[in-house]
This record gives sequence, C-alpha cells and structure tokens, in this order.
Amino acid sequence: MTKTDLVDKVSKSTNATKTEVAETLDAIMETIKQAIKEGEKVTLIGFGTFSVTDRKARKGRNPKTGEPIDIPASKVPKFSPSETFKKELV
Repeated sequence: MTKTDLVDKVSKSTNATKTEVAETLDAIMETIKQAIKEGEKVTLIGFGTFSVTDRKARKGRNPKTGEPIDIPASKVPKFSPSETFKKELV
C-alpha cells in the first residue's frame, strides 16, 4: 500500500477530503520524525513504538573487492509493534 492508497482509504472511512487526510498524515509523520531525531520514543498504544538505536562502528568487507572496510557508528530508526498489533496479524 502506498501513501496515496492510505490517504484514499482513510478519506473514505472518515468522510474527510483527501487533502485534509494527506495534510494530517504529513503532519503526523513529520512530528514522529522530529521526535525520533531528538532521541524521543513515540508510542502509539495498540500499534507500536518508534525509537532510535545506536549502531556501533564495525568492520565490514567490500563485497566487490573483498577489501576490509570500517563502517562508522550510526543512529538507526526502529519500529517495535505492540503485542496487540502482533496478535491481530495471526
């Protein structure tokens, strides 16, 4: 499902215009991204938690040449689904 598909479905189920739904969805996504950048967790009860984790620096290998390379430390976004959400998928 694409963002456009999601906007269409939400628009139909809420009787809101596609423009209103798209603007709301954009605002929600931007708020979550900003919170994650600031190191906060965003928990949506019944859905899951968005957070950021630190990935340590490590050694790797260039798959093309086989040469060893250093992979720097980085921050990685993470999503953990809630137990309720997991149970609904079964």
